[in-house]
Amino acid sequence: MQMTKEEFLQKANAASKNTLMETLSIEMIDFGDDFLIARMPVTPKVHQPDGVLHGGATAALAESVGSFASHIFIDTDKLFVRGLEITANHLKSVKDGYVYAKATFLHKGRTTQLLDIRVTDQADQLISICRLSTISLPKTK
Repeated sequence: MQMTKEEFLQKANAASKNTLMETLSIEMIDFGDDFLIARMPVTPKVHQPDGVLHGGATAALAESVGSFASHIFIDTDKLFVRGLEITANHLKSVKDGYVYAKATFLHKGRTTQLLDIRVTDQADQLISICRLSTISLPKTK
């Protein structure tokens, strides 16, 4: 039985319970054949001391959505995903509202994956561009 999009997103968000994603209020909101979108509210808990979105929180959003995207497209009974490297170029600041991270694959290999993650604000203005490389490793029994 295949899950509906709503069932899948509900299950994905339930998996974030008691994790950094829950702490930062990161929520998976949409996905397709080659992308996954998450959002995070910009509130004082993710601000720098001067009241704008912290770059580390942006990187955590990007790594969360990118790693989860890699996770979606592998056989999770046999493999697990880990991040190898993340880069983030912050282009614009944000004080409130939501930021959205859309992860798309640049390379979807059997062992390594490379994702482009674009973080935008509610007006679809580019906030950060991130690249994440992940690796799929066999689970040991």
